[in-house]
Amino acid sequence: MSVNVMISSVWHTVVSGDLRDTAATRYLVPAGRASYAAIFLAGSLGHFSRPTIEHAAHLGVPFASFLVPASGVLALLGALSVLIGYRARVGAAMLALFLVPVTVTMHAFWAVPDPQAAQLQSVMFFKNVALLGAALLMIHFGSGPFSVDARRERSDVGAADLRQRRNAA
Repeated sequence: MSVNVMISSVWHTVVSGDLRDTAATRYLVPAGRASYAAIFLAGSLGHFSRPTIEHAAHLGVPFASFLVPASGVLALLGALSVLIGYRARVGAAMLALFLVPVTVTMHAFWAVPDPQAAQLQSVMFFKNVALLGAALLMIHFGSGPFSVDARRERSDVGAADLRQRRNAA
C-alpha cells in the first residue's frame, strides 16, 4: 500500500466517523508506537553525559552517577520494546517506572523560584504526565497490530488449533 493511498484511506475513515479497527486505522498503531518511543530513544542517550548527571545531582537525585545512567538504560530498553512491539506491556511498564521518579524529581515546578523556569518545568512535568498516561494505556491494551507480540499471539493460536486437530483425530 503506497503512503498516499494509506493517508487517503485513514483520512476517509476519520472523516466518515467510522474509527473501528480497519485496514486504514491499523497503521495508526505502529505509527503511534514509533512516535511515542522516539522521545525516549532521543533522550535516553543524554543520561550518560556528565552535564545531565551533574544537573540531576544538583537537583538532589541521590547516587546520580549511578541512577541517571541506569534510568537511561531503562528508558532505552522500554522504548525499544514499545517500538518493535516485543513485550510492549513490559516495555511500557519500564517507561512508567522511569517517568514517575524523573517527573517528580527533575520537573518539580512548584519548587522553582524563577517564574519563567517554573513555567518551563511545569510544561515538562505535564508532558511527562501525558507520557505516563500513554504508557498506562499501552500496559492495558498492549502493542496492537504490526508488532512482534501480535505475531507471537497469531502463531500461538495457530499452534493451539493444530494441537486440537491432532488430539481430535
